[in-house]
Amino acid sequence: MGKIIHPSVHINPNYVEVIRSNAASAEELGMLNEEQLSIVYNEKWFRLLVPEIYNGLQITLPELVRLQEAISWTDGSTGWVVTLCSGAGWFGGFIDRWTAVEIFSTKNVCLAGSGAASGTAEKTDVGYLLNGTWNYASGAHHATHFTANCKILQNKQPVLDADGEPLILPFVIDRKDVTLLPTWKYMGMVATGSHSFELKDVLVPENRCFKIDAKHAKVEGELYQYPFIQLAEATLAVNLSGMAVHFIDLCNDIFEEKQKQPKLNAEQKALLWQVLEEQTQLLNEARTGLFAAVDASWADTTTDTLMQVSITSRGLAKTARVAVDTLYPYCGLQAASPDTEINRVWRDLHTAGQHSLLTFLEVADN
Repeated sequence: MGKIIHPSVHINPNYVEVIRSNAASAEELGMLNEEQLSIVYNEKWFRLLVPEIYNGLQITLPELVRLQEAISWTDGSTGWVVTLCSGAGWFGGFIDRWTAVEIFSTKNVCLAGSGAASGTAEKTDVGYLLNGTWNYASGAHHATHFTANCKILQNKQPVLDADGEPLILPFVIDRKDVTLLPTWKYMGMVATGSHSFELKDVLVPENRCFKIDAKHAKVEGELYQYPFIQLAEATLAVNLSGMAVHFIDLCNDIFEEKQKQPKLNAEQKALLWQVLEEQTQLLNEARTGLFAAVDASWADTTTDTLMQVSITSRGLAKTARVAVDTLYPYCGLQAASPDTEINRVWRDLHTAGQHSLLTFLEVADN
């Protein structure tokens, strides 16, 4: 394996200082604050996957996973919001062009949403009538638009797809038509503001509906031909690895202080470094595997290369959780205090790690 690079090389150190120094206040606020968002907007991080023709960056997946790991290493909530909202910006490659021009011309555009099909879209003569409630819309407070999957109805009956299953399609909705529900009350990722949102009899035109399928891409480019599932798996996994590297960095500082404690004997002090080195190595091996798989799949999207992205993404997520939990007991009570940086990283990682795409090592048929 090649030499693994620390996430810090992929992000401006001044950004790290600003984002981290505001992390505690953002957590109190329940959303990213102005100082953090200023960096996000200036760097166009919400536009990472938006097509260039709509003033987006349209970066490659290998670039994306390394940058997103670096942002999550800086701060878990910031990384998660950027990942989920830039991921929704990827839909710009599939949205009707005139609609996309309108959406992405919005100053500080940010798309939040949910992949769950927890709503309905009734076909009418003038568009679709949307109803439903969707959970976990990370970055909801900053969103200018929302995306939502809906079961398609006609005359109040489900419309079926080619396989005879209920047809489910995504929609993009303006912020003014959405009601936020204050449901995000979890122990970590507090500043993501991942609240639920509700739609009640919202009428949208047909051009607000789109299909996430390479055959239906409206914009040329490798990015919009790459499968969504592997893009999602890889980008979510590097959020966990970024947070795990941050935790390990903080452990290093704590363990250095513990070397000065007379109550620890020489064997105990040596054990701290041994465990830290072992977990760092295991995490770096998993990171190397994921980056190699992503790079290979970007060059050649065969079934085998894509499967490796799925496998290494899940493996990296598990390794990140195990590394952090192995080190946690050696960190003392400061790791259990909700006011400390290391505790926030621990809470963020374990909250983000509950995402269903990262839970099971077995790869389902996609």
